[in-house]
Amino acid sequence: MKNLFLFAALFGFLWGCAEKSGDEADVLYMNGVVWTGEPGAPDAQAVAVKDGRVVFVGTAEEFTGEADEIVDLQGRFMAPGFIDNHVHFLDGGFGLASVDLRDATRPEEFSQRIADYAATLPEGRWVLNGNWDHENWGGELPRATWIDEGTGDTPVFVSRLDGHMALANSAAMALAGVTAETQSPEGGEIIRDDDGEPTGVFKDNAMSLIAKVIPAPSEDEMIEAFETAQAHALSLGVTQVHDVGSLSGVDNLEVFKTAKDKGVMKMRLYSLQPLADWEALRDRVAAEGKGAAMLRWGGLKGFVDGSLGSTTAWFYEPFDDAPETSGFPVTDPDALEQDIADADGAGLHIAVHAIGDKAIDTLLSDFEKAAGDEIVGRRYRIEHFQHPTEEAIARAARDGVIASMQPYHAIDDGRWAEKRIGSERIKTTYAFRSILDAGGLLTFGSDWPVAPLSPLEGVYAAVTRRTIDGANPDGWQPQEKISVEEALTAYTATNAYAGLQEDDLGRIAPGMRADFVILSDDPRAIDPAAIKDIAVLKTVVGGEVAYESGE
Repeated sequence: MKNLFLFAALFGFLWGCAEKSGDEADVLYMNGVVWTGEPGAPDAQAVAVKDGRVVFVGTAEEFTGEADEIVDLQGRFMAPGFIDNHVHFLDGGFGLASVDLRDATRPEEFSQRIADYAATLPEGRWVLNGNWDHENWGGELPRATWIDEGTGDTPVFVSRLDGHMALANSAAMALAGVTAETQSPEGGEIIRDDDGEPTGVFKDNAMSLIAKVIPAPSEDEMIEAFETAQAHALSLGVTQVHDVGSLSGVDNLEVFKTAKDKGVMKMRLYSLQPLADWEALRDRVAAEGKGAAMLRWGGLKGFVDGSLGSTTAWFYEPFDDAPETSGFPVTDPDALEQDIADADGAGLHIAVHAIGDKAIDTLLSDFEKAAGDEIVGRRYRIEHFQHPTEEAIARAARDGVIASMQPYHAIDDGRWAEKRIGSERIKTTYAFRSILDAGGLLTFGSDWPVAPLSPLEGVYAAVTRRTIDGANPDGWQPQEKISVEEALTAYTATNAYAGLQEDDLGRIAPGMRADFVILSDDPRAIDPAAIKDIAVLKTVVGGEVAYESGE
């Protein structure tokens, strides 16, 4: 399947450039270094666009038509627009306007930032988002007592950066009616002190105990969050995101449809709905189809387990630093298997979060049971695919299951992951090289706001594997490094395939939609350590300039 797709793409490129062009164009981009994304094809120097699609790729001398506008790239680098395979888009937009705890390195700093932000809010507003990481101060989980004095009656529910654990203050727990008698729900955990009192930390499904009393944002607030997120994405060269839902329960698709109707949508979105709601999505598709070029749906996102950082990822063996647990499924395994089979039978696209080795193996079995001998054509996706066994890597490649990964997590988690799962299990963590060498399908994204949205930071992470603490200058688990072009392909052509759009997006070739990004430098030609610092100069979506830096 994959080889056929790549051969067709290369044939299309060669056919489109075989003769000089006499077509008219809206814009001719010339004098650039154009990485087309076509496997094995040489760089081009010029690209012509007409009515939102590419009509010519080659050199300026080969283009013999007329163009309404000519843009001299002055040797700059052009690539297909970046596609992000996994974001929580509205959460990211809200987070940009909220307290930022990601780089808080001391409990006192953590507490003070929350108190300072709480002081700016009107009565009744919550302190949300945050994206804290307790590993920054040695691994001690925060407590409500750290922030109660500074926040008073202002309710607080700030998430760990992975979205699988959050801290509530006493005001929030009081509003939710959480006491020592409150039981942890299946697939979740309330952390308690020695006296059995909740400390304020809620893991996975237990987070819903607090989330259910958080007031829903207004439509205006949600559209503002969308526009904030969109402006940020376009400034980073992202022309499409695969949105996997809100961490706070907002129906993102309805917000996206409103944004489109209001005429403020400038980038493409593929919206995945909760897997448990497959029947509602089936009915929507029957009534409305699957959307159009700018906004699409028809995909589902489910969960097997939690996360490594929250010790809720599901492994066969216990965590090295938490031997009392090996994680757990956050969805009943029998219900998950049935939902996958039913959604597959309804012709819906399926993506499921699985991080621990047992979670990944369980999910692969569910996919195989649902599709049987036709599994290769399903384009099932495993979101994160962080800690597979070698056997699971080979199995996913054989089945055509897509490894939907986020490379920045490797250089973030790499600071502390080995203490969680030890030196043996860590060898196949974020196994980019092994996946490609096995013939697997590798796509990239960010998991924003869990990690930075920038694709260039993702490319840097995949190519260097230098952890963000500077402790691994030659790369953490360096055997899993990949090349710049392999990383770019994971952000473009393979992501388009993973989103059912390989005939429309992901490459710069005649007939494809004119989505591309122009960068200050060629990431293939500079020191890999400098890739994350490359500037995005222009982002083009459907032939229209959606972002321009002014440089």
